[in-house]
Amino acid sequence: MTVTRYQQLAQTLRRQIDAQVWLPGDKLPSLRESCKQSGLSLMTVLQAYQLLESQGILFARPQSGYYVAPRQPVAAPNALHTLHAAEQIDVNDAIFDILKAGQDPHIVPFGSAFPDPTLFPQPRLARSLASAVRRMSPHSAIANLPPGNEELRRNIAQRYAQQGIEVTPDEIVITSGAMESLGLSLQVVTQPGDWVAIESPAFYGVLQAIERRKLKAVAIPMDSQQGMDLDALEQALHTYPIKACWLMSNFQNPLGCTMSVQKKQRLVSILQAHQVVLIEDDVYAELYFNGERPLPLKMSLYRQQILHCSSFSKCLAPGFRVGWVAAGKYAERIQRLQLMSTLSASVPMQLALADFLHQGGYDQHLRRLRRQLELRQIVMRNAIINTFPAGTTVSQPEGGYFLWLDLGEGVSAAKIYQQALAQGISVAPGTMFAVEERYLHCLRLNTSYVWDARAEKALKTLAELVMAEKTANSRQ
Repeated sequence: MTVTRYQQLAQTLRRQIDAQVWLPGDKLPSLRESCKQSGLSLMTVLQAYQLLESQGILFARPQSGYYVAPRQPVAAPNALHTLHAAEQIDVNDAIFDILKAGQDPHIVPFGSAFPDPTLFPQPRLARSLASAVRRMSPHSAIANLPPGNEELRRNIAQRYAQQGIEVTPDEIVITSGAMESLGLSLQVVTQPGDWVAIESPAFYGVLQAIERRKLKAVAIPMDSQQGMDLDALEQALHTYPIKACWLMSNFQNPLGCTMSVQKKQRLVSILQAHQVVLIEDDVYAELYFNGERPLPLKMSLYRQQILHCSSFSKCLAPGFRVGWVAAGKYAERIQRLQLMSTLSASVPMQLALADFLHQGGYDQHLRRLRRQLELRQIVMRNAIINTFPAGTTVSQPEGGYFLWLDLGEGVSAAKIYQQALAQGISVAPGTMFAVEERYLHCLRLNTSYVWDARAEKALKTLAELVMAEKTANSRQ
């Protein structure tokens, strides 16, 4: 993604502020002074300042200029907790109830797991689907059985190659969304009763899959900025006979954190040393904000032992339910399992996506999508900072479309969830993302939907509910 001049200037100023060249309260050079220093136009400098203002980094004083804003509350790295081992997972009923409540179209969907559907090129997708259906031969259903449509797999392999990752079309299996690819991967490498290392907090789909497979889980604590605590992971590997590790290294759901390249390399080395299979959930990798797509764990020299799972559901076609797993040496076993369960992903949807990618314009769509998601996250995050009570911390992901809020000890996110739902607002309480009672005071909010008067009013209502809960607790 090309970074514009005003974005480059904004990044430079932000680095200076982070390095304390400019301290909170300092006045930045005037627009005209900055134009002289940078050689940029007045409009370019103004756009840079306004971008930093929208991010809460600067604030403007009328007739005076732009100043560095006070440090706003952001989620500090979580204190590391002891490992939590669960021999039985029982979360499906609670998660089902929460997800069901969010299906009402009249509900403000802060708790939704899905991106705003209006962000996607529905007319073009519809044309590709119509074209694919017209061109389907009587033998298409058989020809596109696992591993799936050859052209689509080749397109996916080409996108891996653009990142310098060697993945052949033959090791890619097309699935009915990422959840099928993740579930099949887990099934291939475990038996009921086996131990699996997972994140804490974790995407609730992990917990559901483990419950269905009758597996045991070791929850590894997460740092809200750097991802999984690898020292705790090593402790778990020495303590439990772990067969697989399921995690998200890029824009983790729900925290939004991304592991550094160095940490990714160490993680893979640790798992390789213990001969533990890695299942990587990488569905948000295309939704990065800062110009360069983060590398997956599949970049490793051990990529044949890594099952890399992703889909088009979060970045192009949510309703098509088409995903894939780059399964390495497990590809044939994944195909066999799929044939015995769902048979194959929808053939018309596979052909439609292959047609869409062939026609071109996918990367152009992704650039627009990323920009929209980034702007919407900035606006909602600033609104949270300005309306929620003191003591609230909020994450600042560099991709995806979720924010993770810690409301503070003593605030019941479950109670906030019930009260908000009664007022037509859905949220995702922290209890959805853990097997232990560790995130009772946390919420995940979806930032992908358009910010309008309805959303602004809903967020203010949430802030009022949290404040009322804090006030009630302080009186006890």
